[in-house]
Amino acid sequence: MQLVRLLRASPLRHRDFRLLFGGQSASNFGSNAVAVAMAIYVTRTTGSPTDLGLILAAQTVPFVGLLLLGGVWADRLPRHRVMIASDLARAGLHGLLAALILAGAARVWEIAVIEALFGVAWAFFQPAQTGLLPQTVPEAEIRGARALMEVSWNVSMVLGPSVATALVLTVGAGEAFVADALSFLVSALTLAPLRPRLRGAMTAHHRQSVLHELRAGFREVASRPWVWVTISATSVALMCSYATWMSLGAAVTRDVYGQVGLYGVFVALYGVGCVAGTVWASVWRSKRPLRDALLLVAVWPGMSVVLALGLPRGVAGGWMVLAGIQNGLFIVTWETALARHVPPAALSRVSSYDWMGSLALLPVGFVLAGPLASAFGARAVLGVGGAIGVVAILVTLLPRSTRHLGERPGPGERRAARGAPWPG
Repeated sequence: MQLVRLLRASPLRHRDFRLLFGGQSASNFGSNAVAVAMAIYVTRTTGSPTDLGLILAAQTVPFVGLLLLGGVWADRLPRHRVMIASDLARAGLHGLLAALILAGAARVWEIAVIEALFGVAWAFFQPAQTGLLPQTVPEAEIRGARALMEVSWNVSMVLGPSVATALVLTVGAGEAFVADALSFLVSALTLAPLRPRLRGAMTAHHRQSVLHELRAGFREVASRPWVWVTISATSVALMCSYATWMSLGAAVTRDVYGQVGLYGVFVALYGVGCVAGTVWASVWRSKRPLRDALLLVAVWPGMSVVLALGLPRGVAGGWMVLAGIQNGLFIVTWETALARHVPPAALSRVSSYDWMGSLALLPVGFVLAGPLASAFGARAVLGVGGAIGVVAILVTLLPRSTRHLGERPGPGERRAARGAPWPG
């Protein structure tokens, strides 16, 4: 019932948001399908978690390294145009990878090179998308729009892995990459007619040097402990928990339960939870939303511990759903907080610092996961990494500003949203 109400909510009445929502829904499905397809394909082809970790690192390093530059250009240029260029580049790259896989000629180093170039294009896309969404709806509807976008992403987390698992285990991985390439083309076509509105201080933004704008974006992050502490702690959690989950999850699932395909089922169940969490986020209200969302999302890294312990399938599947619920709630809360408490003209740059900082240690995790698993065992590395992730999430609650951040912006932030110059 809540999902029906959400889909009828006001953000979908706005033409620009409908275009953004439709295109990203198609792209999300393809992206979530190939994430699982890649893990299963490499695990079955080479049997090496190290190979998979190197491919994931190859994509992540340029993504993280170029995010700040992507954020600057997303604040300088029309954001939807930046996204279109990125979509076309990624469509071509995954179309090429699909052709190599279908021809039976895809080697690990070739996949790594393609994924590295994919990471370059993605680095320009992500900050632009974060900054664009609030330009497609009125200020009061940002949370609802953010929730709908997360519902789209999380529904694709249910459907994408299921389809990808079926394709890889029956037909092959190439078809999953064909679908992903086509989804980027759909996204580019829907973004082309977009006419995003200007938000507040964006009209007063004057172009400076790239270095000047990077420093200005850094000041926006550094002046808010609730932002930089959360980014830093998330970086540790992702390195220890997410990197090991992506690199070792399929192999551990195969060893523990005897079926590598069950990994796709677990990811799909996590996606079911994320859908429920984002629907919940659209109606959830709290006087201290960031604090409460961080407390709840601490269960997310625990899914690595559950898998490492080899708990019964029903218990493991239930935990995946629970972790997804809390993660869905947190993401909507976090993105809404950034949109409401960060100057509109700097939102893409702050988003780029968020992504770069959060993912900065992820390539290290990808590279180390395989060798550590060889030395200490995949289950041990997965379990310890998940436990460290839980502690890291709880560290985010140390700043007072995190614990006391409200749902609504302060008086200065409200003035800026109406068009007044941003104070300071």
